[in-house]
Amino acid sequence: MTETTVDTWPEPPLAGTEAEAVLGALDRQRATLAWKCSGLDSPGLRATVGASTITLGGLLKHLAHVEDSHFARLWLNTAVGAPWNSVDWESTPDWAYRSAADDTPEQLLALWRESVDRSRAIVAEALDAGGLDQLGAYTTRSGERPNLRRILLDLIEEYARHAGHADLIRESVDGLTGEDPPR
Repeated sequence: MTETTVDTWPEPPLAGTEAEAVLGALDRQRATLAWKCSGLDSPGLRATVGASTITLGGLLKHLAHVEDSHFARLWLNTAVGAPWNSVDWESTPDWAYRSAADDTPEQLLALWRESVDRSRAIVAEALDAGGLDQLGAYTTRSGERPNLRRILLDLIEEYARHAGHADLIRESVDGLTGEDPPR
């Protein structure tokens, strides 16, 4: 896996626009996950902590699904594509976490990066057409639609929630701790 270093570490602007700040915060969370998963072999990505079954590989695959599903479902109101569309989510809701053990580190990182790239392209196109207040195509039962801001903030929350898991798991693998990338 590619190492994330201080030279490539994304930092949200101190005085940017709202969109720049939100996207900067999301990119920093993405970089944190990438860093916590970097340089590990298959056993490292399959390691667990305590009674939890969550692995770093599982987090990569889960967050790849979150990236794809949030924009497909909430922004575009379309079905999510492969490999997610072939999963029986009703009978295997934890498929992304469990099936990650069958994937190589390279496959997991590629799946996650491709999902992130698709998300970035969708967001760039959306921002070219307007700002964060634009409404997604999905409509709730009560007739509400999420705006782009809400979708991006939900992604930040999802990454931040899992960053704590990644911290604990990575420390158990090789002692790597901290919030800052290697210098």
